[in-house]
Amino acid sequence: MNQPITATGKHPRGLYVLFFTEMWERFGYYLMIGIFYLYLHDTVGHGGRGLDTAAAVSIVGTYVALIYLTPFIGGLVADRILGYTKSIFLGGALLALGYFLIALNGSNTVMYLGLFSAIIGNGFFKPNISTLLGNIYNRPDLKPKKDIAYNIFYMGINIGAFICNFVAAYLHNKYQDNNGWGIAFSAAGFGMVLGLIWFAFGLKYVKYADVIKPVQEGDMPLSKIFVSVFLPAIVAGLIGWFIPGNLLGSDSNDAFIFACVPIIIFYFSLWHKAKGFEKKRISTLLILFGVSIIFWNIYNQNSTALTIWAETYTDREAPKAIQPALKPFGFLETVNTKPTEVPVVDNQFHAQADAKGNVMTKQGTNLYFQNLQKDKYPPTGGELKLISTEIYQSINPFWIIVLTPIVVAFFTWMKRRNKELSTPSKFAWGTLIAGLSSVVMVLACISTDIYFNKVSSWWIFSSYGVFTISELFVSPVGLSLTSKVAPRRLTALMMGGWFITTSLGGKISGILAGFWDKFDNKAVFFAISAVAAIVACFLLLPLTKRLNTVVVEAAASDE
Repeated sequence: MNQPITATGKHPRGLYVLFFTEMWERFGYYLMIGIFYLYLHDTVGHGGRGLDTAAAVSIVGTYVALIYLTPFIGGLVADRILGYTKSIFLGGALLALGYFLIALNGSNTVMYLGLFSAIIGNGFFKPNISTLLGNIYNRPDLKPKKDIAYNIFYMGINIGAFICNFVAAYLHNKYQDNNGWGIAFSAAGFGMVLGLIWFAFGLKYVKYADVIKPVQEGDMPLSKIFVSVFLPAIVAGLIGWFIPGNLLGSDSNDAFIFACVPIIIFYFSLWHKAKGFEKKRISTLLILFGVSIIFWNIYNQNSTALTIWAETYTDREAPKAIQPALKPFGFLETVNTKPTEVPVVDNQFHAQADAKGNVMTKQGTNLYFQNLQKDKYPPTGGELKLISTEIYQSINPFWIIVLTPIVVAFFTWMKRRNKELSTPSKFAWGTLIAGLSSVVMVLACISTDIYFNKVSSWWIFSSYGVFTISELFVSPVGLSLTSKVAPRRLTALMMGGWFITTSLGGKISGILAGFWDKFDNKAVFFAISAVAAIVACFLLLPLTKRLNTVVVEAAASDE
């Protein structure tokens, strides 16, 4: 089909169609992930589930892991059967349905149906909107603008991620006595609906790029992929679920990690069977995939450990001078010393449960007061105005927007001096910087006795800022690197491998956070991620030159 006249300025209109579609989808995803733990853990009587920390982060970690696992399946189905635009509509509709089901705040069954719908929906949506954008820029005259297009697209992601938490805070606080959590979740659904409407109106500008890839000689059929990958994973997952007791804190943790074992074995079998230069290509990707798991573990702490930190250990009191400006927007949470039902906890905030596993409660004050400095304690019966915990989820996208021009300028400066960092080097240094963001949190933990004193918001603000630099080193190049280095006959499978590493990192983050209450010294919790990242960097650095040779040769051989 001939391409329509789509240009407006320097880029085709299709870019802006996809930009706002993705912005609204990410608005929904980050709104959901920003308040999900808070909703599951809420025990103050505002409609939350009242789960203890371990149970709440297990659910969040599993959700994040599966969200990043299903794009492998959705990408394959779109490549071979549905096409990209149909997959985007199907995925968006399932995402919206999932958010609306969760918003009902009904039974556990309804909530899990909503999570399942969102997980499947993301599998169809997430990989295919990026592929569609790539197809638009595969035209010879647009290829030089491809990297810039993806930078613009990435900015859309972060605009959605930035604004969503303010919307969630406003709705949750304004309607906290009338299903405020549910109304906030519904905003994610409405955001996705808006994205689909925008996509439908702009379809004529992207439809020409919706080209289903014919099966190439040597491509693995879907049936063989199912038998070789998914069937063993399902069997292993069931074994992990039903084994007596728990190895990793919960049945869902055991099931997920067990299911990953045959998948990992399958990828190593691809490497073992490959020959010549193809073997080097696969080994290069597997090495970088292994390092990226550590990176994604730290990344996904935003929805688990760092949310716990912001809620419980961070001084969130809003300065009185700005309270009048924040109040109309619903960004303030009110806590007071009046007696209320709160969980029974020990002096490390470990929630106590009865014989049936239910969190025990007592008449007391909000948990926020349990480690508040005495000089900041309000008078008896008084109250405090706090910045809502979910607002802290917007720090990372804020830093993305601020630091992207600086990091891009740095890369440009290095290139002009003929000292451009190779992609493997970016992975190595990005992982090190991610580790340093965890070091910031270690310092926050040891700066005071956090069980009797809260710490400044600047600690978590600084940690996110350091991590954002690492994100700009690693995240934007992952899919591009995979597409360049993977053997042509295995491109879809290796792209799936990248998503699986993201999924594993998310689940590991959830597993670690599930043991949060068992770490009396929280510095040790963050030190584990810091040490892992720093060690990974120094193991990878000596290999970067050799790995980059493979990357360059692979890109050249496929031109």
